[in-house]
Amino acid sequence: MLDKKIMELPGAKGIMSLLTLLTLIQSVAIIGQTSTISRAIVGLWNGHPLSAQITWLVWFVVLYVLRHLCIYIKQQRLDKFASKQSQEIRNQLLDKIFRVGPEITQKEGTGNVTTMALEGVDQVEDYLSLSLSKIVNMMIIPFVILIGIAVYDWKSAAFLLLILPVDVIFMIILGYAAQAKADKQYASYQILSNHFVDSLRGIDTLKFFGLSKKYGQSIFKTSEKFRIATIDTLKIAILSTFALDFFTTLSIAVVAVFLGLHLISGKILLYPALVILTLSPEYFLPIRDFSNDYHATLNGKNAFSAINEILDFDEDPPVEQTLPQWDENSHLKVEQMSYAYNQAGQKNQFSFEIDGFQKVGVIGLSGSGKSTLINLLSGFTQPKHAQIDFNGVKFDSFKQADWQKQIIYIPQDPYIFHASLHDNIVFYHQEASDEQVTKAVKVVGLEQLVKDLPDGLDTLIGEGARSLSGGQAQRIALARAFLDQSRKIILFDEPTAHLDIETEVELKERMLPLMENHLVIFATHRLHWMNEMDQILVLDNGQVVEAGSLDELQEKNGALVQLRHAMGRI
Repeated sequence: MLDKKIMELPGAKGIMSLLTLLTLIQSVAIIGQTSTISRAIVGLWNGHPLSAQITWLVWFVVLYVLRHLCIYIKQQRLDKFASKQSQEIRNQLLDKIFRVGPEITQKEGTGNVTTMALEGVDQVEDYLSLSLSKIVNMMIIPFVILIGIAVYDWKSAAFLLLILPVDVIFMIILGYAAQAKADKQYASYQILSNHFVDSLRGIDTLKFFGLSKKYGQSIFKTSEKFRIATIDTLKIAILSTFALDFFTTLSIAVVAVFLGLHLISGKILLYPALVILTLSPEYFLPIRDFSNDYHATLNGKNAFSAINEILDFDEDPPVEQTLPQWDENSHLKVEQMSYAYNQAGQKNQFSFEIDGFQKVGVIGLSGSGKSTLINLLSGFTQPKHAQIDFNGVKFDSFKQADWQKQIIYIPQDPYIFHASLHDNIVFYHQEASDEQVTKAVKVVGLEQLVKDLPDGLDTLIGEGARSLSGGQAQRIALARAFLDQSRKIILFDEPTAHLDIETEVELKERMLPLMENHLVIFATHRLHWMNEMDQILVLDNGQVVEAGSLDELQEKNGALVQLRHAMGRI
């Protein structure tokens, strides 16, 4: 139940030491309260007045309060520890995702990573809050109580000691069965998360091609698999809880029978028999609590393991280099920059050269490696191998702070934050003045949107607020780019892929002036953009198969011309 990595968390050893100390005090208090209340009951049984039992009753109350005070302090400190650690885990997870970039989401799935960061961390908090206390209780309380029972009757202690492994073995067997079912349930949950998020993101495309109902049925089938896996897990959980309760109740009943027989035969007095009988349920209670909470924390354990897999993801950070600012005289040479999606998958390998301020078109069929090249150039993805020369400075990855500070990245679907239109535009350039924002709005053609919004630039948009069209979202991304003139490298990853041709043509007129005095690398499958490019890189099977100006490539009658015939004049 306890993941070894829990002990690597900051403060884990300290909280375990505190739990151990408080649990020892709690165990002694349990024996003490049982002994004192038994003394009072036996005194009354022997005909002594109630006033004579006041001392024992006071001690019982004191020890009862002490026991529950230990429980309260343990839970309070555990809740604080679990809350702090879960927040730190969430920060580490988000930091890792933002630092590594799309490589993790491609490997784990967008839906899975999103669910992990939101619900998974909360499950980890419950896991930490429940598991540590229950394990310490199970490791200490039964054996301290067993010592207390042995003081009064070693035979009863021996029987309880022998029956404990039987209960534990049975719990382990059912625990493994529950773990297998929980793993299957968690795997189904991951598939459902990824499938749902991917379908939701592509719902417009699915509806356009008449496939939304088909994918709706697919999500239904996936959710049914998750439901069945959840029911199977609950069945095992209920069965194991029932079985453990049955065996522990039967064990206590056997102890009670033998104590009764010994009382009748005079082999034991009422006081020790009452103490042993009262302590027997307390002996099994930590094991029963552990068993009940084991099933409640399986998802938390799985989430904790999955999060640690991401946190342990090998980044292989490159050596940081001091790089110059890109200008009209800059030169970039890339040789054998390779990236493989998996051991058996397609391997991309790119080689090309770029000079100064120019517009570089990256063209190719779907799957040719356009997005991979943009991700490598942005530093989002680490290449397996690369020889990069930037103005004489050599390095092996574009994941360089001095390089990334010069980049503006505009993807297919720019993210619109849940904030005002003004805050969305200035998101990367917070110090922009109102005059600069107004100019940016005019340059990218957002004036009509501002007029239509009820509160103009102060209108709340994104994430459940005012929805925007794809063209409007792209205009906001362009406005962000226009505001930050210090960045001279713009990377476009098929920015017009989801736009109709009319919107694209209108947006094209706004985009071209923004590309002046910049290095622009424009990945697209729309061939008409190549007329605007100074240089074209034609990709096929993850490689640059042809490079040059449009006129040069047309004269060659090579890969670009073949691609034009294959794609049509888009």
